[in-house]
Amino acid sequence: MENNISNQWISKAVIFLSSQTISLFGSSIVAYAIIWYITLETSSGNVMTITILCTFLPQILISIFAGVWADRYSRKKLIIYSDLFISLSTLALAAFFMAGMTSLNLIYFASIVRSVGAGIQGPAVGAILPQIVPVEKLTRVNGISSTVNSVMQILAPAVGGLLLAAAGFVYALFFDVVTGVIAVIIMSFLKVERVASSEEHASAMGDLKSGLRYAVSNKLIKYLLLFSSLFFFLITPAAFLTPLLVERSFGGDIWRLAANELSWTIGALLGGIAVAVRGEIKNRINAMAVSCLGFGLTFALLGIVPDFFMYLSVMLVSGMFTPVFNTAAIVMIQESVPDQMLGRVFSIISIIISAAMPLGMVVFGPLADVIRIEYMMIATGLLLAVLAVYIFSNKSILMYSQEK
Repeated sequence: MENNISNQWISKAVIFLSSQTISLFGSSIVAYAIIWYITLETSSGNVMTITILCTFLPQILISIFAGVWADRYSRKKLIIYSDLFISLSTLALAAFFMAGMTSLNLIYFASIVRSVGAGIQGPAVGAILPQIVPVEKLTRVNGISSTVNSVMQILAPAVGGLLLAAAGFVYALFFDVVTGVIAVIIMSFLKVERVASSEEHASAMGDLKSGLRYAVSNKLIKYLLLFSSLFFFLITPAAFLTPLLVERSFGGDIWRLAANELSWTIGALLGGIAVAVRGEIKNRINAMAVSCLGFGLTFALLGIVPDFFMYLSVMLVSGMFTPVFNTAAIVMIQESVPDQMLGRVFSIISIIISAAMPLGMVVFGPLADVIRIEYMMIATGLLLAVLAVYIFSNKSILMYSQEK
């Protein structure tokens, strides 16, 4: 009987991870389809910048309150309602395109609406896992999640490319609607209690202020926020401008754009498997610094390699660092932050990411129409390497990372 009770977390984790994996699969297909559609239709860094701003800026605004909601209300319901909201916006975009209304402004608007849904969902997703999984299993489960998500993201560009080439942009949108509904159905079977907040009678703004005070007073979280803001600003060219780099330097074939994404996600799959098998990352800060150094060196190489297949090989190696970085950061937060504060802390992290990357696109996007993207990859790669060396050499950061 005790064995059954102690293993109930496994079935809950399977339900949650299955729902999120299917949801991510559909969202990834739409994300690729939008980027490729814009790349092939415009080949413009400015248009890509506007799209990225529409994708991230709304998350900043909504995430200010989403963390409070994740700590006050049912995280399960927030995830379900967000998925439905995103699916409806995608369905509306598909309907407009079927009616012959193919303005870029519609893509911008749909990106804004989807961003709001993602901003609400993010803190709830990050905070719900410690309710389901024992603390000692968090690293392994996050590693498994990263591996499964990598498999889906390997399939996503392949499926997205096939749909875009054979059926068109609209069918890629419909696919996301279907996967969103399936994810909601699966998530409805998850049984999880709402976390009892210690500040039930405080105002939403009061909850938000307490979350900010906690983040600033917790030295580890404060260092993590500073590190994350610099890191995500510097990875912006690699995250968003490589499709333009491929199109301009190697050719605009769909298979090349798909291969660009596939090589990264295959690397992420291999890295996720390594994390899941290992089951533990002892020094999380060191793991993040090593990943930062790995990203920096491989990004710089992406700006140098002259051959497309060499480029893909470097992308694969670069992708291997992704699950190491993500798992180390997520588990560090999940282990260090009280459960009733998790939503707000993940919300603040989301705001940092959502602000840093659009800011990066404001700088790097217009530059992409003036100078070669390869030069930006080299410069940002070297700066990431410098950031990694600073983290390694900063003893106070290492000290705080060892405190629980």
